[in-house]
Amino acid sequence: MKALILYSSRDGQTHAIASFIANELKEKCNCDVVDLAHAGHVDLKHYDQVMIGASIRYGHFNAVLDKFVKTHSKTLNQMPSAFFGVNLTARKPEKRTPQTNAYVRKFLLTSPWEPAICGVFAGALRYPRYRWFDKVMIKLIMRMTGGETDTSKEVEYTDWQQVAKFAKDFGQISFKKSH
Repeated sequence: MKALILYSSRDGQTHAIASFIANELKEKCNCDVVDLAHAGHVDLKHYDQVMIGASIRYGHFNAVLDKFVKTHSKTLNQMPSAFFGVNLTARKPEKRTPQTNAYVRKFLLTSPWEPAICGVFAGALRYPRYRWFDKVMIKLIMRMTGGETDTSKEVEYTDWQQVAKFAKDFGQISFKKSH
């Protein structure tokens, strides 16, 4: 069994989540983890299952997500596939499902791709790593939404147990469909 995990990450947390999922699946299958920005050469026919994860910045997924999905939706819809979104809104437990997370819900409603399973994970707040403009804007957004505003802090909100369960669920749906 061979799986492809594609990701679009701005500050590294989505990449960390994709790598964690690959590690969780290593006993069931061989996983390739590839940055969506460099996935133009990838042939989905070489994989039994595909997962795509993408982060939100200022209310939007990276345009490479839309482009890849539109280009490959037919193939993606014919194989076991999964999608997960990563954003700071999901630091609030009531915003961690595809139905309650506005960004993921909007993506799924407008996308030609219908993944078998979807997840939403909280990202990480990395103030010291941000450029000045991002630091100011993210602090403003966090102030408006009741989040952390101390720009000397780094806070990881990701619930790794939730990610592990998602990986397990993905392994089970792909196993069922391929056997």
